[in-house]
Amino acid sequence: MRKERKFSLWFVCALLSAFTLVAYHIPFFRYVASNLESGLNAVLIVSGLVVLMLAANYFFYYLLLYAGRIVGRCIVVATLICDAVSLYFINTYDVFLDITMMGNVFNTQYSEASGFFSFSAVLYVVFLGILPSVLLFLPKIDFGSFKRFLANIGASLGIIIIIAFETMSNWPWVDRHGSPLGSLLMPWSYTVNSVRYKCAVRERNRQEIPLPDVTYLDDEKDVVVLVIGESARRDHFSLYGYPRETNPLLAKDDVKALVAESAATYTTAGVKAILDYAPTDKLYEILPNYIYRSGADVVWRTSNWGEAPLHIEKYFQVADLQKIYADSDPQFDGILVQGLKETILESGKNKVLIIIHTSTSHGPSYNKRYPSEFEKFTPVCTTVEMSKADKGELINSYDNSILYTDYILDQVIGQLKELPEWRSCMMYISDHGESLGEGGLYMHGVPIAISPREQLEIPFIVWTSDTSLKIKNMEVYKQYHVFHSVMNFLGARSEIYDETMNIFE
Repeated sequence: MRKERKFSLWFVCALLSAFTLVAYHIPFFRYVASNLESGLNAVLIVSGLVVLMLAANYFFYYLLLYAGRIVGRCIVVATLICDAVSLYFINTYDVFLDITMMGNVFNTQYSEASGFFSFSAVLYVVFLGILPSVLLFLPKIDFGSFKRFLANIGASLGIIIIIAFETMSNWPWVDRHGSPLGSLLMPWSYTVNSVRYKCAVRERNRQEIPLPDVTYLDDEKDVVVLVIGESARRDHFSLYGYPRETNPLLAKDDVKALVAESAATYTTAGVKAILDYAPTDKLYEILPNYIYRSGADVVWRTSNWGEAPLHIEKYFQVADLQKIYADSDPQFDGILVQGLKETILESGKNKVLIIIHTSTSHGPSYNKRYPSEFEKFTPVCTTVEMSKADKGELINSYDNSILYTDYILDQVIGQLKELPEWRSCMMYISDHGESLGEGGLYMHGVPIAISPREQLEIPFIVWTSDTSLKIKNMEVYKQYHVFHSVMNFLGARSEIYDETMNIFE
């Protein structure tokens, strides 16, 4: 009887290690090559990384398969499929799978996530995930003795240590590029950064530190509508000189367009910066919680995510608003501004803060963020594979989303104008900017240290019913100005109020 052939575990692990290196790490080495000067040192860095990655992957696979057997194979399969999906996103959207990007992943709703996938994603998963996974289960594996296990683990670990110390002179270069390198390294990028993100979330969700109690200077009727934009970049607003007319309505509304910069390149951190009284790693009360605790009426309406924990009574998602405004299309952000006038009149309080968290310019499907009547710039991009899209079509669809933002803000201002007995203010500021192919980058989420200006330069638009109220002349406004400016307009004061961070004179 013919004996069934078995493959040695070392051979299977060596094959897996080589496959992982070649199949999933082209973006990694592309980044390495683009950030190295030619010469012998560059060769040493690249070769050192290759050997180190081969040894590390071998160590990981050998340990997992020997110790886990069938369970180990299942974990490897899951890893290969996740590697394939991650590679698709890296190649398609030119992103880094750092802690900020993993935050975006965990905070993305299914309806949003589905918009990122295409037929190319299926091909990635099938050929780079499922197919090698199937092949992993076909052969019989000779696991060998425990002595052989120790020898293989020891040898791979020894190689890792030797290479690490032999290339010690290149550690400063690795350290300098540590974040992007770690964000392109499979499977360490999404696993380690997922853990880091969850730890950060747990830290953020600790009990808020209360801010000093608020006193109000008067009992006048004051209302602020704070609109938080999504992925809006300043240089695509005609209010700031963009040659295309993307703000035809706001141009007639006597608004002030302020030059601003974001504190982050992803939603969670950008929104927190807008709502924080100062840059801090500590968990202090954010603006809506603080104002609500201080006796004002606070309303939050959202079609987005990534929000810090809210401790208010009136929190409305799109599904909640649809029950109230059945005639409004829940697909678009216009539903967020329905009935604002009535909401203010029904408040019962003289100090009102309404926060509207939009998703109007969220990619990659900009063309799905606005109704058809706002498709002014054509033709538009309809693919989610932004790197393969026509640049002009991509910009057309993005500009249409800005045009729709113009309409939404004009609707807010229009309703506030119908409340002459109220002193009212509309503030619009984006959570971050957006890349549209500049430097081969798309969307946002690039680490702040290397982020391009397109992801940092944001609009900050202000309108008030009080025409006598002037705005201070500052070279650049920050998201942290919002907290103190809202307090000022509502006549709220406390020990943490900072007049230098108030935009109003």
